[in-house]
Amino acid sequence: MTRYLGQRLVQIIPVLFLVTLIVFMIMHALPGDPVALMLQGADGGMATPDDLNQLRQQLGLNDPIIVQYLRFIGHALVGDLGESVRFREPVTSLVLDRFPSTLQLAFAGLIVSIAIGFPLGVLAAVQRGKWIDWLSMALAYIGASMPVYWLSLILILFFAFRLHWFPPAGGGSFRNLVLPAITLGLTAAGLLSRLVRSSFIEVLNEDYIRTGRAKGLSESAILWSHALKNAMIPVVTVLGLQFGGMLAGTVVTETVFSRPGIGRLVVDAILWKDYPVVQGCVLLMATV
Repeated sequence: MTRYLGQRLVQIIPVLFLVTLIVFMIMHALPGDPVALMLQGADGGMATPDDLNQLRQQLGLNDPIIVQYLRFIGHALVGDLGESVRFREPVTSLVLDRFPSTLQLAFAGLIVSIAIGFPLGVLAAVQRGKWIDWLSMALAYIGASMPVYWLSLILILFFAFRLHWFPPAGGGSFRNLVLPAITLGLTAAGLLSRLVRSSFIEVLNEDYIRTGRAKGLSESAILWSHALKNAMIPVVTVLGLQFGGMLAGTVVTETVFSRPGIGRLVVDAILWKDYPVVQGCVLLMATV
């Protein structure tokens, strides 16, 4: 186990290197000047060319790209992700301030995914080949196929503006968490329900299940006492991957619902060409 974990940790190094390199090159290829946005805004202002050049020099943006990249890598290796161009705060502090909100949303989305996907998959497996099975899998495919931004807008329109049950945006309370969690959980529930169904069907065809039935065990005892543990092995693995994906994939959800998380921070940083923040956030997501 120790050797396996060591190999996996070593494989992280080239992946993170490539991620940081690609993001760094893309951010510098985008049009726009972060210094100009800082001093005069997108519509122009009173900043002089000397002011712009002086600030670029202070931020190290006049250095060659390779020098800027190596400087970022060197600082990142000791835990320093740099300073935000827009906020003039350490990127590490910004990320740590926003990460709890993203973590809360990912946990809530995972709970929604389990609450919907697991019963749906078990029901489809037990009623295999019947109309309940077809209906359950149709709902699973619909949930997995819906674009996140479209589902977010539909939930806001119906539950926020029509029924007035939940606020349309913001963070900080349980009511603000419900709609984003449902959005995140529904898309993951589709994959989870299909996996639960296939896993249960495979286990229910095993010899020890037939032996249990031959001994007169009830169907509920076979399902929950014997099939459940073995069927959950691949499901638990996928749940771990889904949770990591939710932590790194909340960009659209947090943006639509205006939640103060890592995803929203990335979008704002891209609009402001805040290189250190984008690189720091993407590095965190890639690590997750």
